[in-house]
Amino acid sequence: MATAYPITDHYYDVVVVGAGGAGLRATFGMAEKGLKTACITKVFPTRSHTVAAQGGISAALGNMGEDDWRYHMYDTVKGSDWLGDQDAIEYMCREAIPAIIELEHYGVPFSRTAEGKIYQRAFGGMTTRYGEGRAYRTCAAADRTGHAILHTLYQQSLKHQAEFFVEYFALDLIMDDEGVCRGVLAWNLDDGTIHRFRAHQTVLATGGYGRAYFSCTSAHTSTGDGGGMALRAGLPLQDMEFVQFHPTGVYGAGCLITEGVRGEGGYLTNAKGERFMERYAPSAKDLASRDVVSRSMTIEIREGRGVGEHADHIHLHLEHLDPAIIHERLPGIAETAKIFAGVDVTKEPIPVLPTVHYNMGGIPTNYKAEVVAPHGDDPDRVVPGLMAIGEAACVSVHGANRLGSNSLLDLVVFGRAAAIRAAEIVTPGAPHKDLPASSVDHALERLDRHRNAKGEVRVAHLRLEMQKVMQNNCAVFRTGEVLEEGVELMRKAWEKRPFIGVSDRSLIWNSDLVEALELDNLMYQAVATITSAANRQESRGAHAREDFPERDDETWMKHTVVWVKPDGDVALDYRPVHMNTLTNEVQAFPPKARVY
Repeated sequence: MATAYPITDHYYDVVVVGAGGAGLRATFGMAEKGLKTACITKVFPTRSHTVAAQGGISAALGNMGEDDWRYHMYDTVKGSDWLGDQDAIEYMCREAIPAIIELEHYGVPFSRTAEGKIYQRAFGGMTTRYGEGRAYRTCAAADRTGHAILHTLYQQSLKHQAEFFVEYFALDLIMDDEGVCRGVLAWNLDDGTIHRFRAHQTVLATGGYGRAYFSCTSAHTSTGDGGGMALRAGLPLQDMEFVQFHPTGVYGAGCLITEGVRGEGGYLTNAKGERFMERYAPSAKDLASRDVVSRSMTIEIREGRGVGEHADHIHLHLEHLDPAIIHERLPGIAETAKIFAGVDVTKEPIPVLPTVHYNMGGIPTNYKAEVVAPHGDDPDRVVPGLMAIGEAACVSVHGANRLGSNSLLDLVVFGRAAAIRAAEIVTPGAPHKDLPASSVDHALERLDRHRNAKGEVRVAHLRLEMQKVMQNNCAVFRTGEVLEEGVELMRKAWEKRPFIGVSDRSLIWNSDLVEALELDNLMYQAVATITSAANRQESRGAHAREDFPERDDETWMKHTVVWVKPDGDVALDYRPVHMNTLTNEVQAFPPKARVY
C-alpha cells in the first residue's frame, strides 16, 4: 500500500492538528517555549470555526462589579449538573484571569468601559456569591469575540515562527504496538501528496462534530475528525450523550444568535407575548443556563404557544434596546438577523429555535490536556504522546452542560496548559524512534478504499440520513423508546457505509473524497452519541429523559466512556467524576438540586 502512495516524512517535537482557538493557543505556546512545532489544518487558520464565536469569554475580572474565580467555579460546577471534574474546573476558572490578561497583551481588541477596562456582560448561569447575584463576567469584543481572538492567536503563531501546513487533511493517528502515539498521517489537498508527521506529542484540536445533526450552528467543517481518529486508534470517547442545544438559532437557518443578546437585555416571548422564562426560571429568567432555556422553549412550542403560522418557533426581542447600543455591542447580530431572517432588530423580534451548538463529550483528558483511557484499575491512565484540547476534548470542565462563554475560555486555558505540559515532557530535538514500515498501512487502506468506492449510496444521501436520525431521535427531549429506535436506525445507516460511491478518483482538491472521509468521522461519533444517550437512564444537564425525569446521583454520577469498533459495535464503561479540588483555596461543591 505504501508504494502506491509515496510518503513525505516530517519530524517535529510537537504536531498540533487543528488551527482554531485551542490549536493556535497550543501552537504558539509550544513554539514560544522552544519546541519545533507544526500545525496541520484542513482550512486556513482564520477560517476555523472559532471565528464564529460571538458573545465573549468568561473570567472573574470584576471590571463591572464584584466577582471572584470561586464564584465562577461554583457556577461552572452547577451548570455542569455536577458531572464536571472539579479539579479541572478549578484550574480553568483560576487560570482564566491571567489567560485573559495575556490575550489582551497579545492584542485582542476587547470592548472597553468608560474607564478603559475590558467590557464584561452578563451571561446565562453566571452569578456572584454562589448564586445570589448576577455576575458581569463575559469579556467581549462587541459580538465578534471569537473573530478577534482567532486572528490574534494566528498572528502570535506567525510571530513565534510555528510552521503551518494549511489545507492538509489529517487521516489517522500513528500508534505503535505499545499504545504510544507517534504522530499523524495527513493528505495535502493542494497537490495530492501524503505526509507522515512524526512527533513526541500530537495534539488533537479538531473541534466538535455538530454536523452529525441536521440543524446546527456549526460550520460545515465541524466533522469531529479528531474523535474519529481516536476511535479508530482504539481509544474511547467520553460523555457523548451530552449535546448542547443553543436556545437561539435563527428559525429555518440555524445561524447562531449569541446569548449576549439576552445578556444585553434581550428577552423571549411566546405567541401570547408572554415572557415565559419567568415561569421556568423565576430568578435567572432569560439568563438561565442553555439547557433550561432550550427545554422551556420546546415546552412552549409543544403546548401550542409557539409563534408563527405553524406555531413552531419563539420570538427574541431586542427592539426595546437603544439602537446605538445594538450597533455598538451587537452589530453582527443585527446583520445576521437581516440576512437570515429578514428582520430589522431595532423594529421587530427575531424568530428563533433551539439548535445544536456544542458537544460536551469528546476525547477524555486530564487538566494537563493529556489524553486518558481507562485501563484495568486505572481510570486516569495517560495515553503517551497524545493530547486533546478544545471542543474535540472532554476535560471535563463542562460536564453535562456548558455555560455560555466558557468554551472560548476552555480553548485558551487548555491550549495554554498543553503548551506548558509539552515543555515539561518533551526534550527539544530529541530523536524519533523507528516505526515499522506497516505503521500507516491501515490509514492508507482506508483512504484508498474511500477513494475507489464504487457503491450506489451517495455520500450526501447517507449524511442526510444520519443527520435526520440524530435530529429526530436524539434531540432536546428524549425517551428510551425513541433512543432505541434511533440506535437501530443508526445501525442500518452504518451498514450502508461499505456501499458509498465516490466519483472523483483524483487526490488534488477532491472534495467528494474529503466529504466521504468526514462522513466516516461523523458516523463514528453519531453512533457513540445515540448509544450513550440510550444507556444513561436519568436526566442531567443537556440530557433530558422524559421517562427518567430526575437526576440520579447514586447511580449515574459517573462519566460514560464509549468505544466504537470498526464493525459498528459499541462498548461502554465508566470513569468516576473528580470531586476533588486541586488546591486548598476552595472546597469541592457537593451535588444539590438545581434551582433557577
